Amino acid sequence: MNPHRTPDERHFLTSDNCELFYRHWPAQTEGTAAKVIVLFHRGHEHSGRLQHIVDELAMPDTAFYAWDARGHGRSPGVRGYSPSLARSVKDVDEFVRFAAADSQAALEEVVVVAQSVGAVMAATWAHDYAPRIRGMVLASPAFKVKLYVPFARQGLALMHRLRGLFFVNSYVKGKYLTHDHERVASFNQDPLITRPIAVNILLDLYKTAERIVSDAGAITLPVQLLVSGEDFVVHRQPQIDFYQRLRNPHKELHVLPGFYHDTLGEKDRHLAFDKMRDFIDTLYAKPPQFFDYRHEDRWSPGADSWRILSGGPEPFSVDDLAYRSLRYAMKMLGTQSAGVRVGFETGFDSGSTLDYVYRNQPQGSSALGRLIDKNYLNSVGWKGIRQRKAHLQTLIQQAVAQLNAQGTPVRVVDIAAGHGRYVLDALQGETAVSEILLRDYSELNVLKGQEMIAQRGMAGRARFERGDAFNRAELALLEPRPTLGIVSGLYELFPDNTLVRNSLAGLADAIEPGGILIYTGQPWHPQLKTIAWSLTSHKDGKAWVMRVRTQGEMDALVHEAGFDKCAQLIDEWGIFTVSMAVRRAS
Repeated sequence: MNPHRTPDERHFLTSDNCELFYRHWPAQTEGTAAKVIVLFHRGHEHSGRLQHIVDELAMPDTAFYAWDARGHGRSPGVRGYSPSLARSVKDVDEFVRFAAADSQAALEEVVVVAQSVGAVMAATWAHDYAPRIRGMVLASPAFKVKLYVPFARQGLALMHRLRGLFFVNSYVKGKYLTHDHERVASFNQDPLITRPIAVNILLDLYKTAERIVSDAGAITLPVQLLVSGEDFVVHRQPQIDFYQRLRNPHKELHVLPGFYHDTLGEKDRHLAFDKMRDFIDTLYAKPPQFFDYRHEDRWSPGADSWRILSGGPEPFSVDDLAYRSLRYAMKMLGTQSAGVRVGFETGFDSGSTLDYVYRNQPQGSSALGRLIDKNYLNSVGWKGIRQRKAHLQTLIQQAVAQLNAQGTPVRVVDIAAGHGRYVLDALQGETAVSEILLRDYSELNVLKGQEMIAQRGMAGRARFERGDAFNRAELALLEPRPTLGIVSGLYELFPDNTLVRNSLAGLADAIEPGGILIYTGQPWHPQLKTIAWSLTSHKDGKAWVMRVRTQGEMDALVHEAGFDKCAQLIDEWGIFTVSMAVRRAS
């Protein structure tokens, strides 16, 4: 069998209509079980430089796919640019799913092999989207690039704020990537190598990598990590920290002495390939190993963090004094802000607070109050909430179109709608929707929602009633039976999975096979401590302590209830997700 495999060259269309170039190496053997390996190249490079990986792995029963990332190689766009790293990670999600479908393979038959910046994007995808793939091989992930100029990152951030978008050229020369002289020469002479990188992507890379390394416990896939022993491009310690926090017992770390950054293009790369091939063969030799999320509300890093935050700061510690001062300042000066005042009156996690945040119009009793309100509304958590609203509207409209296309009547229920603004905004112009039922436990929310329905002239097909989102029997008896169920911003407020299971089971009882569920998640939040030790909840004015659920945990609860996830959106900060799932036949 010819060891050199010739790829097909094609284009793949992303959800934002970008045609990415990719190469596909079909399996060479017929009648074998589907195996798919998706390759992601290093920063600055392209899929053509991965040909040797396909040949040297020597896996004729496996289909390989590799793209040119947007702004790289033969893919379109300004060289080295992407709207955001989050958009590029979304590209990863769409491309892997496309590769599986193109090979007529289940997602669980996919293994991802990624290098450097590609490995950071793959790790971020695994963290944020929790894909049910077989495993990953990450080679020298660029979790922290070596910037040899002091304070370079801070300077780039300041220049980006002052100048806007600009590009930084790579200092890396081929001789610092590998000892293989042919690879060095090809790197230096390759006209498709992309030297510049957009400053927004470089800064996003740092911020995202810090988030993923610190929260790597959320990644529960089998992972093999290959570390170059003499890497001039990226730091080693973040790679080690990342590996040690991974929670799947099926993980391997290999430090390759003397290797430069191009781990899979080194002169002695057979040492890496032998380890990689053995790991991949082991993954395929047994059934897919999916992580057990059944006890995450008791035994997980997220549960531990919630218990620590619930205990409050150590008395008279720096944290204790700092957050006492913050609470005092908020009560003395902050209440001049209309938003802060609403938070204290109804809870910072209440429907009234969220509706105020959605409107995003700074108000206050004085000029200082309006300034405080503006800063309050511009906090990263509230910006994420507004992006979650936009994502909810996108997926709600997508779900309506999908149900309409399959000839299913569209009957919508939101079981904890707050004031209902995001649902009504999404559905006001959707003539295909026959009925909209909004529910909430709060009489105030019901009243405000009814007023909003009347103001929009939607009383003919929308109604708002009081209801318990955790009462399975009550949800199961919803009439008429919904074909689109929505639950947003609810489960994140309750640490116990028993309540969530009851709620999802009730929705599964109500929604027939083929119906759709849209649900939100909060896999990470940068302000957990600040929120827990300074803000109050709608629940009796107690501290607002949140337990983050990893996306894998949230998806597992939804899958357990009888729904199969099919789409997901996440904000650029990695805080809030919105997902869509289809009710499967029993």
